[in-house]
Formats: sequence, structure tokens, C-alpha cells
Amino acid sequence: MESQESANKSTVYLEDLDIPRVDKEGKPAVTSVVSGTTTTAASTSLKRQRTLMDMFANSQGKSASDPSAKKLKLSPASSTRQSASSSSGTVAKGFGVQRLNSIPFSMSGFQESMTDEQRDLLRLECEAMGKSWLKLLKDEIKKPYFLSLKRFLWEEGVRGTHDTPLPLKVYPPPKDIYSWSNTPLGKVKVVIIGQDPYHGRGQAHGLCFSVPLGVTIPPSLRNIYAEIKAEYPEFTPPKHGNLTAWATNGVLMLNTCLTVRANSAGSHSEKGWEQFTDKVVDVIDKYGGANLSSKLAQADTGLGRGVVFLAWGAWAAKRVAKLDKVKHLILTSAHPSPFSAHKGFLGNGHFKAANEWLERKYGSDGTVDWCTLNAE
Repeated sequence: MESQESANKSTVYLEDLDIPRVDKEGKPAVTSVVSGTTTTAASTSLKRQRTLMDMFANSQGKSASDPSAKKLKLSPASSTRQSASSSSGTVAKGFGVQRLNSIPFSMSGFQESMTDEQRDLLRLECEAMGKSWLKLLKDEIKKPYFLSLKRFLWEEGVRGTHDTPLPLKVYPPPKDIYSWSNTPLGKVKVVIIGQDPYHGRGQAHGLCFSVPLGVTIPPSLRNIYAEIKAEYPEFTPPKHGNLTAWATNGVLMLNTCLTVRANSAGSHSEKGWEQFTDKVVDVIDKYGGANLSSKLAQADTGLGRGVVFLAWGAWAAKRVAKLDKVKHLILTSAHPSPFSAHKGFLGNGHFKAANEWLERKYGSDGTVDWCTLNAE
């Protein structure tokens, strides 16, 4: 029983694992982290350095063990690798950022770390948030501002995925609030920033601009379809507005506020969601695309190498203004709303520009199939 609990405390989820790199002989170049234990090439590097040190010492007629022999100074990178290998349970790092696939997470351990109130308030996050996201946001959701947000939502009637009293006048349903997180963090290619969930009954399902099957296609989404058609003439706009196929293809559709009161636009703004989704963007900045393949043989997997941000409208543009425009492709324009689409959204060329950038960086497998929107 104890060994099982120990294993749970260092679980690494398969959706986070990247493909091991191999050397010319087909052998693993670096051993990945498993169950919280790190093995690196540090010992090999140190052996090589000792050999060089011995050679230098011998050329001076002294042995390496002689106190007066000059010591070879380790580089900062070598020191980091040495420290990582000598400390049991320490995970590998690159440039000070821990690799995505080496971050362990235990749900039971996380729940045990919470107070009774926190367990009640954060039950939905534990039930519905994708684990590749939860392991990086677990400290964020225990902060006072987020707990205050959850108390507000509790008063609004939002509980867990199965025990929320009905009828609920908050959208989307609790089980869909974190639907965006079903796209694994390491597989994110494109981020579309929205503002508020749709506030009509049955419209919102946790992906910005998207609606469930059977719901009328919103005007903004019709304009999105029109732009895709202009860029990809072979595209046939579907008769539905469900964009889940994009989510499974690496497109993260994130609203800035994740809930709204029925028929009351902006009713849950300034309650804490904005700070939380800012943190989500920070996490994407660090790890978005971390486990995508690359055209470069030496590409450093496990760390974010850049994604595309589609920020339509002034509100969305503000959310991405702080990001590195060299690391990421940040495309801004007017919003696709009927009130502004003709002021710069239609004709912006964003969908093709995104794919051209992704292909240069990650190869053809890194692009998004914007034209295939098969219903679930």
C-alpha cells in the first residue's frame, strides 16, 4: 500500500511525455525522469573533465590528486547537471525552467495538502481540469484571490461536476468550464483568446467562439468561417458551430472570463478569472508546444518553443501584449463580431499565416487543419 502511494506522488502523465531523442547508434541520448528520479549525462561529462584534468596535471609532472595541481573549473551548465544528478528526487532543468515531462503530480497528495474548505471549493478543478494543466496551476488555485472567486461561484450555485443544484443560471455547465484544458499543454499549437462565454442558454461549452451541436452558429463564428473560406477556398463551412475538432488538433480556445450569469454579459468579470487566465497564458508561454516534434534535430523538447496567439479585438490584444514576439507569433486584428469584422478581421490572413509559421518551426505535422470540423 505504501509503495503504491509513493508511486502516486510522482506520477508523470503520458500526455506530457515527449519522444526520447536518440544518438547515431539508436540509443537514448538522455534518460527521462521516471517516478521522481533523474538520470543525466553528468557523470559522463565529469569523467571527461577529470581525464582532461589528469592530462593537464601530467603535462606539469603532477598527478590530479596532488593538491597543487590546477583544478578544471566546471561550467555553470555542468554544475547544474551535476547538482541534478547528485540530489535524489531532483528533476532535470533547462535554462532554469523545469521540463514539462519531468514535473510529477499526485492528485491524492494535492488533495491531502488542502484544508476542508479548499477541498470543497476546488473539487471542480480536481474533477474537470486537464492534469497537464492542473499540475502547473495547483498553487495558483490555492491563492486567496482564486478561493474568493470560488466562494462567489459557490453562491452563484456552481459546485462540482455532479453535485451542482439545478436549474443553474450560470454558463457554461460546471463540467465544461475547463473544456479548454482537454487540449494537453505540451501539444498546444495555437491559442485563440476570447472574452466572455456566450450568455444564452445552451450556447457556452467552455471553448471560445464554439457552441454545442444543435445550437445556431453565432454571427462571430460565421465571420470566422468566411475568413477561412477566403484563405482556403476548398473549405466548406459546416452547418454547426462546434469547434472541438480544432481543440483535438492543438488549438486552445480560451475565454478571459470562464463563466457568466445567464443573459448578463460580463457579469462574472473582475471576480478573479482575468488573473487566473493571465496565469494560464504565462504557463503557455513557458510550455506551449513543448512536446511538438520539430524540424530541428537538436530541438529541446519539454520546454515551450513558441506558439501562435490569435488575438482579435482590443481586449484580446491586451492579454498578449506582454509576450515575446520573437518566441511566439502574435497576430492581432479587429474582432470577428458583425460590428467590427469589416474593420480588419475579414481579410487578415491569420489562419494561413499561423500554419506557415508552424510549418517552418515544427514541420507539416505542426500545422492545424482548419478546414476539417467533423461533428462529434
